[in-house]
Amino acid sequence: MVQEYLDFFRANDHFARHCGFELLEVKPGFATAKMVIRPFHFNGANTVHGGALFALADFVFAVAVNSRGQLALAINTSMAFINAALAGTLVATAREVSCNRRLGVYQVDIHDEQGQLIAQF
Repeated sequence: MVQEYLDFFRANDHFARHCGFELLEVKPGFATAKMVIRPFHFNGANTVHGGALFALADFVFAVAVNSRGQLALAINTSMAFINAALAGTLVATAREVSCNRRLGVYQVDIHDEQGQLIAQF
């Protein structure tokens, strides 16, 4: 059932596909995804747009939080932008910090190819 749910999630997240997000690994309470930086990801300052970073973090969070096959949604999020992303591939990793019957807490870290922390969600 969990695999069917994840397949449904992948097939129906049209925005993630449009942005070029690719799942790398999924297990209960955990997910990683990558985004190859393309010209449409850049803002006017010629760095990856904060919205693109937020969308990548939100996507990998959504996969991790739904990785047990039960629909779950965010009620509050925030993002800290640590370093500018300029080129290459970004990898976002979502990890469950705590989870009970009604509420879960997750942290998402986005790193560049050199392992530099770009943002936390």
